[in-house]
Amino acid sequence: MPLPADIGSDAFNSAYLAALAGQSEAKGRARSVHARGSIAALIASYLCSAGYRSLRQTTKSGYASRIEVLRTQHGHRTIQGLTRERIVAVLQPYAARPGAALSILKMLRVLIRHAIDIGWLKYDPSSGIRRPKTQEIRSWSDTEIEAFEHRWPVGAKQRLAFALLLYTGQRRSDVHRMTWADVSGRTIRVVQQKTGRKLAIPLHSELLAALLAADRDHVTIINTEYGKPFTVDGFSQWMRAAITAAGLPLECQPHGLRKAAGRRLAEAGCTANEIMDSDIGRSPKPSVTRVTPIKRGSRQTLSQNWKDTRRTNLPKPMRAVWEERQKQKKNQSEQMATGAP
Repeated sequence: MPLPADIGSDAFNSAYLAALAGQSEAKGRARSVHARGSIAALIASYLCSAGYRSLRQTTKSGYASRIEVLRTQHGHRTIQGLTRERIVAVLQPYAARPGAALSILKMLRVLIRHAIDIGWLKYDPSSGIRRPKTQEIRSWSDTEIEAFEHRWPVGAKQRLAFALLLYTGQRRSDVHRMTWADVSGRTIRVVQQKTGRKLAIPLHSELLAALLAADRDHVTIINTEYGKPFTVDGFSQWMRAAITAAGLPLECQPHGLRKAAGRRLAEAGCTANEIMDSDIGRSPKPSVTRVTPIKRGSRQTLSQNWKDTRRTNLPKPMRAVWEERQKQKKNQSEQMATGAP
């Protein structure tokens, strides 16, 4: 067994003790080889496949925990033994957590498709297994929206994050990454992480007001108290705390603001297809058609519905207004420093 060249180092000492104990690297590799035809071997094959390597990093991160559960708990099982009954048994421990059960089932189906592609299976044994029913995230009501706005006035970071979610209709994974450079004139540019779709969204007057009231000290619009960009999970937890502080129930989730944006477009007269093809993105059509009936007699164009005409009364573009505000703040600071009235 080769030893590190740096004699006396921690790495050398660990390798030396392992060699004395007979724990050679070759033996370790031999033990790590997965039996052909096992679920662990299938996972190893999938992780080396072109299909997996072409995935976005965020998708790979989402797969990681599910893959590890299947590898550690079921990796010793054979692919041929992966019957419909076995899959049901794998999902059984998650009976009280339908969301987790659905995630495991989806991951299994990804692996099963790969097994079929490489000739380890001839059919999909998960066919016919119903997706676990999960609680659907609902739209916020106007009363709930007003309650949040009352608790977090314009100027609060929580209000700005709320406005970005509601008035752009984008997902958490997109909102937490938005930067000041994305804001140009009266639009905000977005490249959706999930779809790769490029959008230019008109700025609603409420969002514009929240942006104008915000400090522009960092690259990203929403940051942690330490000035760092949020992770998507950290952003979700931070928003959860803000929603709870507003006295709203657990059913009010950040993603529900995206649905509220779609609901308001429908109430303004947009069709389901218009909403699906709008800046909100390609939401499943059934979720759009479940919102309030469309007022066809008063329909306007989608862009007119999405924009708030009140903002057209603003005398200057957003950037100019912001620069003027920064000058005022600077003058106030200088006056305080010099003691001027």
